[in-house]
Amino acid sequence: MPLTFLIFKSLTNIFMNKNMGFFDQFLRGLIAIGLIALNAKGIISGGLAVAAVIIAVVFILTGVFGFCPIYVIFGITSRKIS
Repeated sequence: MPLTFLIFKSLTNIFMNKNMGFFDQFLRGLIAIGLIALNAKGIISGGLAVAAVIIAVVFILTGVFGFCPIYVIFGITSRKIS
């Protein structure tokens, strides 16, 4: 097998396994909705609003996919091991 295929397969195994539990995903969704609501209501503005939207998008994506790259770096998971 080509080396690039093996590297890609290894990275896929490391980075695409779900490492977030349901509660973690749910909590991230709630926080994202809250941040978007604060921005929509005009409670926050400027650079803080931009940062809040970026964080909200990241939380939504990690919650939907059930994968958090930071968890991989620290070797943690919030998912139940069966």
